Amino acid sequence: MSELASKQCIPCTIGTPPLNGKELEDFHQQLDPLWKVIDEHHIEREFYFKNFRQALNFTNQIGALAEEEGHHPDIYLSWGKVKLVVYTHKIDGLSESDFVFAAKVDAMNILS
Repeated sequence: MSELASKQCIPCTIGTPPLNGKELEDFHQQLDPLWKVIDEHHIEREFYFKNFRQALNFTNQIGALAEEEGHHPDIYLSWGKVKLVVYTHKIDGLSESDFVFAAKVDAMNILS
């Protein structure tokens, strides 16, 4: 488990500046390289499965993790595919908690 995955998601307050530049890149490098940073606003990753049932099961696991962490990604489910889009809605950008959540997803050891 990565150092990030061992942390807890901590809620941001309104006015907290989103991550950018080197700090954002440092966090990104701690994740699986399949995570992409999009416009320094959010991170996303697609996961592929053999069928709809496996994709749905994964979606439910992500939902349980999101409730446990109090940090909720945007989840897009389709046949054999799940796309996660993660950012902190309250600050409309990226926070450390977004990378913590992504690292926890990586630690689930889901094949994609």
